Amino acid sequence: MESLVSRDKAQAKKKGLFAAAAWGGTVALGAVASPFLWVPAAAGAGYLTYRWFMFRAKRGMRF
Repeated sequence: MESLVSRDKAQAKKKGLFAAAAWGGTVALGAVASPFLWVPAAAGAGYLTYRWFMFRAKRGMRF
């Protein structure tokens, strides 16, 4: 059984990796596609980043 701190750290890492991957996909999409597709992708990546940030902030995790 793992502790709450280690479980929260693992979840924060997973959320951060998803957000980083979303931003990577957004940059790649922006390089090959029109800005019309880039804007919604950036909004989605921004939302994932916001969720990651709030997860860490609510649990008092340092950055």
